[in-house]
Amino acid sequence: MTALLPYQDPSLEVPARVADLLARMTLPEKVGQMLQLNAKDGVEPLVRDFHVGSILHASPDNVLQAHDLTDGTRLRIPLLVAEDCIHGHSFFEGATIFPTQLGMAATWDPDLLERAARATAVEVAATGIHWTFSPVLCIARDLRWGRVDETFGEDPFLIGELASAMVRGYQGDGLTDPTAILATAKHFAGYSETQGGRDASEADISRRKLRSWFLPPFERVAREGCRTFMLGYQSTDGVPITVNHWLLNEVLRGEWGYTGTLVTDWDNVGRMVWEQRIEPDHTHAAARAVRAGNDMVMTTPQFFAGAQDAVARGLLAESEIDAAVAHILTLKLELGLFEDPRRPEPARQRAVVGAPEHTAVNLETARRSLVLLRNDGTLPLAGGFTADATGRAADPTGHPYRVAVVGPNADDQHAQLGDWAGASGQADWLPDGHPRHLTTTVLDGLRAHAPSSWTVTHARGADVVTVGPDPEGAFFPDGQPRPAVAVPCPPDEALIAEAVRAARDADVVVAVVGDRIELVGEGRSTATLELVGGQIALLDALAATGTPMVVVLVASKPLVLPPSALEAAALVWAANPGMRGGQAIAELLLGLVEPSGRLPISFARHVGQQPTYYNQLPGQHGTRYADLTQDPAFAFGEGLSYTSVAYDDLVVSTPVVGRDDAVRARVAVTNTGGRPVLETVQVYLHDVVTSVTWAQKELKAYRQVALAPGERRVVELELPVRDCTLVDADATRVVEPGEFELLVGPSSRDRDLLHATFAVRG
Repeated sequence: MTALLPYQDPSLEVPARVADLLARMTLPEKVGQMLQLNAKDGVEPLVRDFHVGSILHASPDNVLQAHDLTDGTRLRIPLLVAEDCIHGHSFFEGATIFPTQLGMAATWDPDLLERAARATAVEVAATGIHWTFSPVLCIARDLRWGRVDETFGEDPFLIGELASAMVRGYQGDGLTDPTAILATAKHFAGYSETQGGRDASEADISRRKLRSWFLPPFERVAREGCRTFMLGYQSTDGVPITVNHWLLNEVLRGEWGYTGTLVTDWDNVGRMVWEQRIEPDHTHAAARAVRAGNDMVMTTPQFFAGAQDAVARGLLAESEIDAAVAHILTLKLELGLFEDPRRPEPARQRAVVGAPEHTAVNLETARRSLVLLRNDGTLPLAGGFTADATGRAADPTGHPYRVAVVGPNADDQHAQLGDWAGASGQADWLPDGHPRHLTTTVLDGLRAHAPSSWTVTHARGADVVTVGPDPEGAFFPDGQPRPAVAVPCPPDEALIAEAVRAARDADVVVAVVGDRIELVGEGRSTATLELVGGQIALLDALAATGTPMVVVLVASKPLVLPPSALEAAALVWAANPGMRGGQAIAELLLGLVEPSGRLPISFARHVGQQPTYYNQLPGQHGTRYADLTQDPAFAFGEGLSYTSVAYDDLVVSTPVVGRDDAVRARVAVTNTGGRPVLETVQVYLHDVVTSVTWAQKELKAYRQVALAPGERRVVELELPVRDCTLVDADATRVVEPGEFELLVGPSSRDRDLLHATFAVRG
């Protein structure tokens, strides 16, 4: 029996094992450990020639081959296998695909999101993948940005709450848990604050602004134990995040004491050469990236030669590479990969991938993600129903009722799943996406759950986009393919006429419109927010029939809606609600479930009012443009129920507090209608007089309260004074003494909020 080398001995402490292994590694092996390369075109050269420490975008076959190849290497250092499991294990056939992160945010429920992330981790771990690039902590303010769907919306506090929950779900009971996967906080930091909504453009953010809003969610998950951070593409104040010493070393590693692993985003090191042009070649770019504290370099193969050349030329000390490699090896040892590389387990996959308990969490998440934005009483349809034993709405009267389901997204599984799913272009081993039968569309849902006496018809009504080649060429300068250009489809008179006939023959029309994956995602920001293609013409024509119209917006982000949608009988937003989304939407329309979602992001009335968010700074001439309003169509926190809820008797029981105290208050909430409700009681703070300009209100807490019809409940609220902060002119987060207002209600709109005051002394 061969004796174990010290680095192979699990009885030794991790630092000792790391030191022993580092001493045995050659410089090429060390540099290779810092590389994470794309496995799309095969894994053999990555393992054999580059000695890679990690791979991503590996098909199931390539994952197996990579493990086998690694077993034959000199030191047998296990791989970290990574994938973009953003809202489920979306590139594995049969896996559970949840609503997108923005849809999950509409639940305002950290516990539910932790359960969704836990289900995802269990499925991912069984397929031999150790690392997900989720959650996204970017703040979405400009709706033109193509990656709004990946965020938790516009509020830093809500983002921190939900992201922390997902980190806990992914990482389970600790890295030794065989179902744990590494979470990634991304994109550190300020990536979403783009110019003109253009993806990955310069983020013009001061350090004070970063500390005020963009850094707090990341600090929250760093302290939660998120083991990896991904660095954004963009530069801030002229310095790419990849080499931003202040952010990476003074703040993240220094002030926060973060000891986790840093990974660049796609070819960030190469971008310094070919795109941002701040380094003359990959040798200098590699040296600068290592000195800045990067550990894992994603998809810059030139880093392999560049880093070695930098050492040979004296631009970089090998000890600086050792520090980064030590972080990576520590992660692998803490995961236990040297003892168990966590290869794919087919038997376990059969047991857990798409398991019924995961489907149940997915359906619950989809139901809770739906936001009812308008309702004149048309919903629930025919007054609502209870379900029979099969889940179908039970109508004892047998009354015939006709529903026309129209629109391009009514029966489109890909639009419903959204980005980072089977057909969104990132995984070539699923060219047609996930099997159709795994996803329930809105049409499927209504056919399956409407009363058996009802008639459900269907007409497409409009097309959205086709795609064409980018006139600038098929590839970016680094060789990556450019996304196809979206070309809006013109209104099709024949399709509209068919839909109009269906609407005239129906008691109600359900129009399912929105966007498609060709208009969503990385590199796919949009200059417009309107419904694309023939959809506005379709809605206008349907509205003209006089048949009550329910608009269901299946869309990756808030869109600018025409009057025919804003004035429809009812309006529901379903932010890419995932595999079970069609069932959830049908159940909501039929009154089998109650609407409980609340907006994590505001809807603009027109594209010209970007950026759109509720916690604006005061100070401008007026509250509107000369020609149009600045008021959002729907504001952060809004969402209707099938009942009415009244707020009264807001009382602060601690009118004067010190910095170490807590503000305590209570508010009465009454269900004044005839159906049950899950009410999200929102608590905002307004600092009356501040030393610097500050947000007019900020979400600081919320409580979700279940109320039966007629029930009144007093909700106790508590807010630590240490959370009543602002960032002063010296970029320091402080609590300033003085008067504050506590604002409590069902949304961020001033008209919805009760006010009470308290004072901080000392």
